[in-house]
Amino acid sequence: MTATAVAAVVRARSVIGGARSLPIIPLVILGALVLSAIFADILAPYDPIKVDLINSFQPPFYQEGGSLAHPLGTDELGRDILSRLMHGGRVSLVLALSVTALGMLVGIPLGLVSGYVGGVTDAFIQRLVEAVLSLPTIMVALVCVFVLGQTYASIVLILTPFVAAELARMVRGDALAIRRTNYTALARVAGASHLRILWRHILPNVAGTIIVVATLQIGALILVESSLSFLGVGVPPPTPAWGLMIDGGREYVATKYWLSLFPGLAIVLTVLSINWIGDWLRNVLDPTQQRR
Repeated sequence: MTATAVAAVVRARSVIGGARSLPIIPLVILGALVLSAIFADILAPYDPIKVDLINSFQPPFYQEGGSLAHPLGTDELGRDILSRLMHGGRVSLVLALSVTALGMLVGIPLGLVSGYVGGVTDAFIQRLVEAVLSLPTIMVALVCVFVLGQTYASIVLILTPFVAAELARMVRGDALAIRRTNYTALARVAGASHLRILWRHILPNVAGTIIVVATLQIGALILVESSLSFLGVGVPPPTPAWGLMIDGGREYVATKYWLSLFPGLAIVLTVLSINWIGDWLRNVLDPTQQRR
């Protein structure tokens, strides 16, 4: 067998092995949730905020008294649970993606500069990062919401520094190691500017870390947003949000369990799926992190 054939077989086995290791179940769950959130206006059978007191507290279809007209039942105001779950998923995902994107815009440049420049600049940036990460996210968000007001934009602005700080810390560690490599030194000798070295040589090598950290942050942000909504300082009502739905069903949990059960399951499945996919990405992008 020629060297080319051997290489082809090795590549084929690698591809097959990677396909087998794909987190199929989390991808399916997350894909279904994302699609239902994106196309909620089309797929949702009812208006998520329309009040229909005549049909309040309808049980799920599998329970006596339930029907397929409201497969997951209705809440105390007669609003369809399934429709609210779909639209609530859109709220959580859009907020998490918005915060992550803003955090990347701030955190990645800070991490690159901190790791590449070093010295006083590195020390100053890292002290800021440590100061942010030492703060309790939920407590800070509670205080800031009372000061800035309970709006979607304020929640995004409050949570962005925490994501930026985490990204800056992780990117800085990789940039610090890459700065000392031979090809970075050769680029400096060849006359490449600092900006070009950061853009062409360091940033591509920290892309794997950025992808993994950003993915895990999305799951954490969904959990934080749901917690804030549950505490009454998240996305303002009547906008459907999973945390608000759990809070609304809290006083009926003994008799009308579905009010809190289904949004709770949506949060658990979404966060677990994202974390599972993030863990898989970490193993794929950095084989040294693979579990034995």
